[in-house]
Amino acid sequence: MAEIDKKLLEILVCPVTKTPLRYDKAANELISDQAELAFPIRDGIPVMLVEEARPLAPNEKKKKP
Repeated sequence: MAEIDKKLLEILVCPVTKTPLRYDKAANELISDQAELAFPIRDGIPVMLVEEARPLAPNEKKKKP
């Protein structure tokens, strides 16, 4: 499993909220905290389709300040 390119991560945004994503290396997913969705990365390519994303479990959600 290759790590995602940092430049790519800087320009990708959530297709729902248009907010930045965070990379979850262990799950190989891009996380949208605001939309509470996890987008998969397959063969090194982020799949940014809402229908391919999975909802975050309660324990995966980032605590809001």
